[in-house]
Amino acid sequence: MNMINQMEEAEANILHTYNRFPVVFERGEGVYLYDTEGKKYLDFAAGIAVSALGYHYPGYDEALKDQIDKLLHISNLYYNQPIIEAGARLVMASRMNKVFFTNSGTEAIEGAIKAAKKYAFERDGHADHEVIAMNHSFHGRSIGALSVTGNAHYREPFEPLMGGVKFADFNDLESVKAQVTDKTCAIIAETVQGEGGIYPADKKFLEGLRRLCDEKDILLILDEIQCGMGRTGYYFAWQAYGVQPDIMTCAKALGCGVPVGAFVLNEKAASASLKPGDHGTTYGGNPFVCAAVNKVFSIFEQDMILAHVQELTPYLEEKLDGLAEQHDCVAARRGMGFMQGLVIKGRPVGEVVNKALEKGLLVISAGSDVLRIVPPLVITREHVDEMAAILDECLK
Repeated sequence: MNMINQMEEAEANILHTYNRFPVVFERGEGVYLYDTEGKKYLDFAAGIAVSALGYHYPGYDEALKDQIDKLLHISNLYYNQPIIEAGARLVMASRMNKVFFTNSGTEAIEGAIKAAKKYAFERDGHADHEVIAMNHSFHGRSIGALSVTGNAHYREPFEPLMGGVKFADFNDLESVKAQVTDKTCAIIAETVQGEGGIYPADKKFLEGLRRLCDEKDILLILDEIQCGMGRTGYYFAWQAYGVQPDIMTCAKALGCGVPVGAFVLNEKAASASLKPGDHGTTYGGNPFVCAAVNKVFSIFEQDMILAHVQELTPYLEEKLDGLAEQHDCVAARRGMGFMQGLVIKGRPVGEVVNKALEKGLLVISAGSDVLRIVPPLVITREHVDEMAAILDECLK
């Protein structure tokens, strides 16, 4: 069956909720993907910032195969060895207190919201609390996650959503303060807005949110689902700012390909929120996914992945800045570490994405006009050069 027939079969059987690109991928190696007809692609999308180690990184596959031979699933009614180790690793990396493993980033958001609401319930004895979220944010597609996603396009078809949500402007502390009431239980923000267009938080904004939350006994939730796990050169982007949240969500590169997420709580949030019976999951934190989490942390530590991202970021930014200088259709570059965006003007960003695909480069969009660059964290200068050369052709 050729690639066209494969895509036709997919459209005949799979619910059409994605406008997929016209390619069927068969395998990956390093930072390259290969379609079913053998064409090679440089991957600077990484499964939307998931495949931080690329494909078949030494030791990763073997760790998963070893765990399959031992134990795949056991449920959270019992302890298992991988979740014990993974919990300890995530607590150590975040310097926070307690972890709850989920199957996805969206579920991590749901758990974080529940934890914040339960904290406020325990504090106040009533349940009509409010959450402040940011305009242009994206937190997921379940009803709760949609409720705090600051884009009406995503929300409107599914309303009414969860009540008690107000929206403020990202990087505008006064707009947040204007939404605070005595019912506010949480403020939620991405440390670096992803889907909204690659906007890093201002340091003063995050520091102001932290002070505000401390003054009002409000929980600060930072969404690190896309920007976390090394993408900015730190395990979590908030560590670059020195502003720790009360609850953090993570997923994507946490397992580098297996479906695993988590929400992590500091001592204050953990000790006074969710108790036995308040939250649960059948698959979350099972031995298989936690074996992946453990191996990812081991590789990050042994091969100094964070240091590599910090070292290579200036070169990546230099190349992207060069493209912005050379091409009138690139209005600006913004981002942190290996989470970068080029603002495209005067032509649809999708046109650039499609041209890049034709030339063997995977990049994706963010918002309405941003070319999103989120490669595996193991790329080299040579891969950056290859990416820049292809994009140079696409932007002409």
